[in-house]
Amino acid sequence: MNLKDHIREVPDFPKPGILFYDISTLLADPDAWQVTMGRMAKVVAPRLPDVLAGIESRGFLVAAPLALKLGLGFVMVRKKGKLPGATVRHEYALEYGTDTVEVQEGAVLPGQRVVILDDLLATGGTLNAASELLGKMGANVVGAACIIELSFLKGRERTKVPIDSLVAYDS
Repeated sequence: MNLKDHIREVPDFPKPGILFYDISTLLADPDAWQVTMGRMAKVVAPRLPDVLAGIESRGFLVAAPLALKLGLGFVMVRKKGKLPGATVRHEYALEYGTDTVEVQEGAVLPGQRVVILDDLLATGGTLNAASELLGKMGANVVGAACIIELSFLKGRERTKVPIDSLVAYDS
């Protein structure tokens, strides 16, 4: 099955000149979603993770069902101020300004093998921030995976962990 056939392209979203790759059509098709999760399991399982970390918010849609499928725990990497209780934060640079990601304190244990999941890899900034945050907590980030990679943005070259993607767009 060609997953690209199930990913909708939305021009000029969220702003003019951007072509948005929408996975909602993939999620809506149970056969395509099953194939996606099966393929994701095949690339993630060999990394022998103890836990999967999903990046807010579409990364949750990938990581949570995959964790269930693989019999693993699931950890949320969220934007600042979205998690209850004590958190561990990591601030990272954007093109103009900074942003912050957080994980609940104790959600990842020192030495645990973690694979980070998201729906899409663009520049790699958020993925690197999540990796640095989890590393700061003592986790061993053994890889990352996403459904879509925008290879023309060269995010793979900037990521600090091995990454797998199921679909790549070159422009």
